[in-house]
Amino acid sequence: MAGQVFLLQVVIVVLLVVAAVAAMVLQTSSDALQRGRRESVVAAQSFASAPGTAEALRSPDPTAVLQPRAEELRKRTGVDFVVAMNTRGIRYTYPYPREIGKKFVGTIAPALKGHTVVEQAGGPPLPAGKGTAVQAVVPVTDSRGKVVGLVSAGITVKNVAALWLPQLPIILGSGAAALALSMTGTTLVARRLRRQTHGLAPAELAQLYEHHDAVLHAVREGVLITDTDGRLLLANDETKRLLDLPADVQGRPVRELGLPEPITRLLSSPEAVTDEVHLAGDRLLAVNKRPTYPQADQGGSVVTLRDTTELAAVSGRAEVARERLKLLYEAGVRIGTTLDVGRTAQELADVAAPQFADLVTVDLLDAVLRGWEPTAEGWRHLRRAAIGGEQRMIPVYPLGKVITFSRRTPQMRTLQERRVMLEADLRQAHGWREQDPERARKALECGLRSLVTVPLQARNVPLGVVNFYRTVDSPAFQPEDLSFAEELAVRAALAIDNARRFTREHAMAVTLQRSLLPRAHPDQDALEVAWRYLPAEAGVGGDWFDVIPLPGARVALVMGDVVGHGLHAAATMGRLRTAVHNFSTLDLPVDEVLGKLDDLVVSMDNEENASGAAEGHEGEGVTGATCLYAVYDPVAGACTMARAGHPEPVLVRPDGTVTCPGVPASTPLGLGGYPFETAELSLPEGSQLVLYTDGLVEDRTHDIDVGMERLRRALDGSGRRTPEETCQAVIDALKPSHSSDDIALLAARTRIFPPSRVAEWDVPSDPAAVPSVRARCRETLREWGLEEVGFATELILSELITNAIRYGLPPVGVRLLHGRCLICEVSDGSGTSPRLRRAATTDEGGRGLFLVAQFAQRWGTRYTTRGKVIWTEQILHDGTSAVPSRTPVDFLLDQFDDLDA
Repeated sequence: MAGQVFLLQVVIVVLLVVAAVAAMVLQTSSDALQRGRRESVVAAQSFASAPGTAEALRSPDPTAVLQPRAEELRKRTGVDFVVAMNTRGIRYTYPYPREIGKKFVGTIAPALKGHTVVEQAGGPPLPAGKGTAVQAVVPVTDSRGKVVGLVSAGITVKNVAALWLPQLPIILGSGAAALALSMTGTTLVARRLRRQTHGLAPAELAQLYEHHDAVLHAVREGVLITDTDGRLLLANDETKRLLDLPADVQGRPVRELGLPEPITRLLSSPEAVTDEVHLAGDRLLAVNKRPTYPQADQGGSVVTLRDTTELAAVSGRAEVARERLKLLYEAGVRIGTTLDVGRTAQELADVAAPQFADLVTVDLLDAVLRGWEPTAEGWRHLRRAAIGGEQRMIPVYPLGKVITFSRRTPQMRTLQERRVMLEADLRQAHGWREQDPERARKALECGLRSLVTVPLQARNVPLGVVNFYRTVDSPAFQPEDLSFAEELAVRAALAIDNARRFTREHAMAVTLQRSLLPRAHPDQDALEVAWRYLPAEAGVGGDWFDVIPLPGARVALVMGDVVGHGLHAAATMGRLRTAVHNFSTLDLPVDEVLGKLDDLVVSMDNEENASGAAEGHEGEGVTGATCLYAVYDPVAGACTMARAGHPEPVLVRPDGTVTCPGVPASTPLGLGGYPFETAELSLPEGSQLVLYTDGLVEDRTHDIDVGMERLRRALDGSGRRTPEETCQAVIDALKPSHSSDDIALLAARTRIFPPSRVAEWDVPSDPAAVPSVRARCRETLREWGLEEVGFATELILSELITNAIRYGLPPVGVRLLHGRCLICEVSDGSGTSPRLRRAATTDEGGRGLFLVAQFAQRWGTRYTTRGKVIWTEQILHDGTSAVPSRTPVDFLLDQFDDLDA
């Protein structure tokens, strides 16, 4: 307090000093300004009216005459400058000669009219300081009264300010003396106060009192103080509550308070007491008593009271709260361990039962289980997603059951009102019983007692409800249980919503992935195939496979894997699969197919990097992919394959022996510029080729060598299995419980074209040999029972052989294959490919390939190391060819019609 008084005195003294200085400055400045105006005018008029001034202004050299006079007048009068100038304002005099001849700074127009001008203006440097505070301008007239020049005199600011500076020390000294007196008085007062407060500062005193009062009245323990005469000096709020004392109890004798006799006797006696228990009304009080001043002769006692009844209740509530916190922690750890909606709901039921409820059921909107966005239209139809608890004998709806709730049920009210519903006694819950009266009756007979229904909602969107049930063996739910149930549901709802959103995205990616993979087995004679595709739990990847029929009854097998997961990997996979189809259509060798795929992946990487740079963000990174490409020829029983960074296939021979064929490993796709090595295998009929992606044999828990050994054991003895059985056996043995990568598996069992279904001839390079070839073809088709397609086949062979002899190079050969379709092949040593065109009416030729295209289902050209092969396919149905219904003769005649338009 003394310090605050001193600070107030300092502020007052400083304000007084500042006010005095300001008043003095203003007054002195005003006086100095008036004085300067007078002195400037007097000096200027004296110089202007001095004898000879007007004549000097008209002389040839006014400066020589007037400069000495002006300087003399300046020094004599004390002004800072005297300037003589002509009527245009050009200076003839100035304290500094270098400023002579320059333009005067100031107002001269009134002076030219005979008036005196007094103003404040700045100008060139002066001996007294820079700038002019006050200056006067007067005219110089001749004998006729004509203005022949001007004279200006002025005083600078420095000189004006110097008038009040000598007074400043007096004012400051007075202020310092006042501060010294204030400090002396404050020191004396502070010493006296410090003696009276035992050296404690004011803040410490206030804090000590506030703490004492706060602790005394906030503590959950009664405190009272009595003096030697047994009067009550102090009683806190808890004492008044425990002993039921009136508000004006302070200062009254203890015996007049109407307390029970044992407590009155205890408070009046001087003996100390430790943890004695006394009955006060319906409370058991633990009492402790100690003297107020143990080391002095003064009397008085301090008594503390503690309610042991409430202590037990508080301890029970604390234990319940501790168990609830433990359960919430357990819920945070156990709920949401996976991104599966059903499993997350079951985790909620398992956590809540039996710690919080005897029976827990979770009902979710069907859209939530499917990963869709929930809507209010589906509220009445909930699907039972989870059941938890040991009360399985209670009749509840089973898992997976779609439940249609009525509007009066707690579940529907919870969804509509979005708040917790409590049914403390289910016998009185009419809405709950109306849902299914018979089931409700049986549940009540089994001991079901109370229900708490909580909405499961995330982002303010309802997902379903969770129902907590208790039986007669447990206490009924109370209102204080609702907040805990709601907290438990909130945590579970967030996990369920995350799982729902993942399910939706995962379903979209899986749908895209499956739409890009083969959906049905293609028609072909070379292989018996089966496959499996298992998407990863965390999202689909870029695994793909394919079975592509090729000309000549051959089949291409493809297995690939794009780096990464999600929609980007699936889209990249689709592009690569389409590219493989296109390259296969060109009937390129396996190493060239991989080479062109490698170029495609490099260009895709360049596109990604360019797109990322153009958009100002980092791209998806290097695409990268692995691929295994194999072509199997059932006529020769040979398989040619190459792999680009892909795991090696496994071969199961007919006797059940499992081996790896030793296909050379090449670099993955996307590195560019590296050749791909091929391997050619001779496969007995009934051999199985097993192609797979690394997700089948690699895992975080083991490396690929362990996975390969497990795969060999799973395939051991599979020589007599069908490809479907082989795929299932491998998946059962190697499928991980939680797959982090996609798994693609393809099993293909080889077939061999029987020699009786293959016919080959060498054809001389002579057109005369064509009829003999047609005759042999006719005979072969008769042996195969294909007489009805004989005419079309002979026509196709005639045209192809004639073209080969006429335009190709020897040797010329013919091969017929009888399988699902009839395949005709004509080979020659030329590398030129025929081209289909429509011949004009006047052309003698050019209709052969057109006829071939009309009678064959498909036709094309493939190149070999010795030339080319032109092939056709005719689809057979029950031994006949699916040709147009029109007769060949009518069709041929139509080709020669004159199509004038």
